[in-house]
Amino acid sequence: MSFDYFETPLKARLRLFVIGVLVFSLFCTLFARLWFMQVMSSADYTQAATQNHTRQVLVPAPRGVIVDAKGRTLVGNRVSLVITVDRSVLAKLPDAQQAQVITRLAKVLGQTPQELKARTMLCGEPGASKPPACWNGTPYQPIPVAKDVSEQIAIEVMERREDFPGVGADSQTLRNYPAPYNVNAAHILGYLSPITTEELEKLDKSGQDSVPHRSDLVGRAGVERTYDQMLRGAPGVKDVIVDAVGYTTGVEKQTAPTPGATVVSSIDARIQAAVEAQLRGALFTARKQYDKITKRNYVADSGAAVVMDTKTGRVIAMASYPDYDPGVWVGGISQRELDALYSPKSGTPLVSRALQGQLAPGSTFKPITTAAALGAGYSPKTRLDCSSFLEVGDRRFKNYESASYGMIGFDRALAISCDTFYYRIAYALWLRAGGNSGDLDARDPLVEMAKKFGLGTPTGIDLPGEVSGRIADRKWKKEYYDAQKDYYCKLADNPPAGTSAFLKQFSREFCVDGYRYRAGDAVNFSIGQGDTTITPLQLAVIYSALANGGTLYEPRVVESWKGANGKTHVIKPTVKAKLPVSASNLRYIDKGLKETARSGTAAWKFTGFPLDKVPVRSKTGTAEVYGKQTTSWMAAYTDRYAVVMMLSQSGTGSGAGGAAVRKIYETLYDIKSTPPPAKDPKKTP
Repeated sequence: MSFDYFETPLKARLRLFVIGVLVFSLFCTLFARLWFMQVMSSADYTQAATQNHTRQVLVPAPRGVIVDAKGRTLVGNRVSLVITVDRSVLAKLPDAQQAQVITRLAKVLGQTPQELKARTMLCGEPGASKPPACWNGTPYQPIPVAKDVSEQIAIEVMERREDFPGVGADSQTLRNYPAPYNVNAAHILGYLSPITTEELEKLDKSGQDSVPHRSDLVGRAGVERTYDQMLRGAPGVKDVIVDAVGYTTGVEKQTAPTPGATVVSSIDARIQAAVEAQLRGALFTARKQYDKITKRNYVADSGAAVVMDTKTGRVIAMASYPDYDPGVWVGGISQRELDALYSPKSGTPLVSRALQGQLAPGSTFKPITTAAALGAGYSPKTRLDCSSFLEVGDRRFKNYESASYGMIGFDRALAISCDTFYYRIAYALWLRAGGNSGDLDARDPLVEMAKKFGLGTPTGIDLPGEVSGRIADRKWKKEYYDAQKDYYCKLADNPPAGTSAFLKQFSREFCVDGYRYRAGDAVNFSIGQGDTTITPLQLAVIYSALANGGTLYEPRVVESWKGANGKTHVIKPTVKAKLPVSASNLRYIDKGLKETARSGTAAWKFTGFPLDKVPVRSKTGTAEVYGKQTTSWMAAYTDRYAVVMMLSQSGTGSGAGGAAVRKIYETLYDIKSTPPPAKDPKKTP
């Protein structure tokens, strides 16, 4: 009898049992997994789901305002309607459709598709423009592509979302320049631009998270840069809810930003506006004047002016020409606008001539020479011949217009700006130091005093980009010789066609022993000629020290700041050094400079000015520059204010800048007086 009939049902039941166990196990496993996901991991998955439809956006802090000493707003903020493009949305579209969106939007905004696309490209990616024209922020944040758009344009874009995916309209806070009294002050205030890739990399290397800073605007010049951290404040964070297309549908949570501090500058907008107007007017007037030496009108290409409080070192006004509109940076700058700011053809407007203009000071240097001579054996009783010329070696060094005034003292030499008087002193001190010995360590009282007056080093002003100027002493000349010897020796051996006779002779002499500090170098140094250069700000600091009894202050353009908590922090004046000049010698120099405005080289510009009520001490300077027209300098001070004006390629010191400096003092002291004559009856420099 076969058992197959009985075994088959048993095997079937066994298989069913095994299958049942497996199914039960699977159901148990599935149930356990579901229970784990819905109960144990509920919070994690809820957060993940939320993150899937939310996006974190930084809320920029309102940048702190900059006000003048009277509380007038110089730099503030305003709300602007801005069109933005979200790259993360555009990236989901085909290339052809992206191009169509850019083209349609460009037409609405009045831009070219190329310009609009350049604004949406990330800095560093192929084909991107240079910063700040490209976008240096995060690609996950809407990129502003047009500022100050009309409500009509914004509505058109928002109503046609199907034609403009990823395009939005938003209100943003932008920098605003109210310009009280039509003031510019661009070189003082500075500007903002997006943070650069290099700066973001530095943040990463320092261990900081660079992502929150990708859309930061950073101060690039002036007060905006020096006080950037306190002006910037702290950004807030906003978690926005977005739909499947990427449009914002709501706000989940938000942390409010902390506003930046209010920075109070020492600038007086009324004085600043007057200084800017006088500087510009002096240059424009000089361009109408005929230069007898070059047989053409003066170029008058640039200039600077500084007004300083002599008792504190605070800058009341500071102007540079050419200037620029600081608002050009607001909301992004085009490549064309950026190129113009750096272009020599437009005068490189970004350069602040007050801080960065390095020029020979001319006769405004003579008070330093006087202080050095009075400390090196000469005295107020010294009398030297102010002859029409002085022969040094085989060269004749002349007085201005070959004038001769006989035997005079330092006070009269300062007032009439006698060159030969100082030539004699410099030549005698040069001989005392060893003459043409070539000793680099020879003691030179003139050089030592120039350094103690702060020349050759930055003043320490609280603005970026300041240069140090140059003292062309023995050591500098040796360094220059070592650097330029090969060039001039080659030029001397094989001068190209068109080389001037002067340059040929100079090259031959320089090649042989150009390292020697000759008598000609010494006499030129004594009157602020030759290779020594200073900035207008340095000269203002020096003349402030002459006014206050010998204290060299570090100049400041910010006097205090107020934080978000309302607490005011005052920045106290900082003393840099004390002049090594006795009080009696300072009074003697002061006497000579006081006569400059009464009977000296500036007298014709101060005719009718109430010098008895407001005693102005002044010094004029006319610096010769090889290959260019003369630089005009005018430096002056009262008991309270020092004023310096420099006009490049503009003529004589008093002739080009005298009237403008006088006008500035009339503004400072609210004076109404009879204007000076148009021409100098004595033809003094």
